[in-house]
Amino acid sequence: MSEKIESLLKNGQTSLNLGNPKEAMVFYDQVLAQEPQQIEALLKKGHILGKLARYEQAIIHYNNILSQEEGHLLALLNKGLAHHYIGQYTIAIECFDKVLRVKTKNTIALYNKASSFIKSGKIKEGLKILSEVIKLDFSFKTKATFDIDFEDIKKLNEFKEIIHARY
Repeated sequence: MSEKIESLLKNGQTSLNLGNPKEAMVFYDQVLAQEPQQIEALLKKGHILGKLARYEQAIIHYNNILSQEEGHLLALLNKGLAHHYIGQYTIAIECFDKVLRVKTKNTIALYNKASSFIKSGKIKEGLKILSEVIKLDFSFKTKATFDIDFEDIKKLNEFKEIIHARY
């Protein structure tokens, strides 16, 4: 990696750390103008686009990464989330499943898969996975309690049992 690319990536990260995502995007665009396949810049730009609710554009960046590294776990997780946010739950679940084939107990993938199942109407399957993820990492109990994706099921006894269970 050239010094110029390294410097641009570092400046982009600094801008992100300072809460300036649009400024960071300028740095990542400069990297991608020179090296269109630069994975770190693609990943960071996809992340920024996702934060700006430009999910379709973010997915393009994640697909670009995945065309180079099929099993890039962070690209798969983020791509799954982007699909989730635009209501493409089946595709989101496929992304999370690819992560889980490599890391069977990845709590982030499991939690997001549970969320996608629930949003797609497969509540029983989603609650089963949510229960599993909480057993693996207790902090997901709090996350689920306040997650807007679970708003429609918070009154269900099955959800309450999972949230109030002692593991």
